[in-house]
Amino acid sequence: MKRAAFLGSLTLILSVFVSLTVADAQTSGQKKDIDLVFIGNSITYGAQLKEPLTEAPPVIASEYLRNKPGIGEVRFSNQGRSGRTTVDYLPNPGKTFDQVIEATRKLHTDSKRLLIFSISLGTNDSAEEGPTGSPVNPDDYFKNMQSITDQLLVDFPDCKIIYQQPIWYSPNTHNAARYLAGGLVRLQTYFPKLKSLVSAYGKSNPGHVFMGDTKAFAYFKKHHLTDLDPEPGNAGTFYLHPNKKGAVILAEYWGEAIYRKLLKD
Repeated sequence: MKRAAFLGSLTLILSVFVSLTVADAQTSGQKKDIDLVFIGNSITYGAQLKEPLTEAPPVIASEYLRNKPGIGEVRFSNQGRSGRTTVDYLPNPGKTFDQVIEATRKLHTDSKRLLIFSISLGTNDSAEEGPTGSPVNPDDYFKNMQSITDQLLVDFPDCKIIYQQPIWYSPNTHNAARYLAGGLVRLQTYFPKLKSLVSAYGKSNPGHVFMGDTKAFAYFKKHHLTDLDPEPGNAGTFYLHPNKKGAVILAEYWGEAIYRKLLKD
């Protein structure tokens, strides 16, 4: 009887252990469902693409993430707006930022889903003349990005924010706005400001703000003839916006940065 009772107890213990192990494995294997909001300018929007609704970088980046291990449903909202600067996205009532908040609330209706903001701003800020507030000096760029980030964290405390470094454009870029060589130099002064912001938030609000892609700038500088769209301008043919091939490349840079920094366990 004692032997039977002992074996019965042992069987029960093993059964519970196996059940817990299976449960833990199932829990750890759960896929993450994501809501992605892309904030940016014409490059994010997909200007110069024939079908931005299906070819823009946010569309491709979202699909890229859907095919990564451990990722479930990915929903996204492309809040890229042509010509916009960090000044345009400052959290002022009735401005572009309010549109982002409204779109985010429509998208992110389930608190169990991970909300991620992917921000790529700075191209228009760097222009010598034209876009709102340009040229934006590096310190003001830092303050503007900080204001945008602070308000996103107030409105969506559980969100994650990732900064995607702006990409290269040709030093003769001059359409309705005047960028030129001075703008390209200014653009690169923003890069250390983004890293400084990430470092600061790492101390004040750890686990919420991250540096994303930093490699696409060099890629498009090297491959602009094949991956950026040639556009007629006031200083000759310039290169600013990704073509269809370039949009896929940029999307993969963004998607991989999001996955590596925020989703890969």
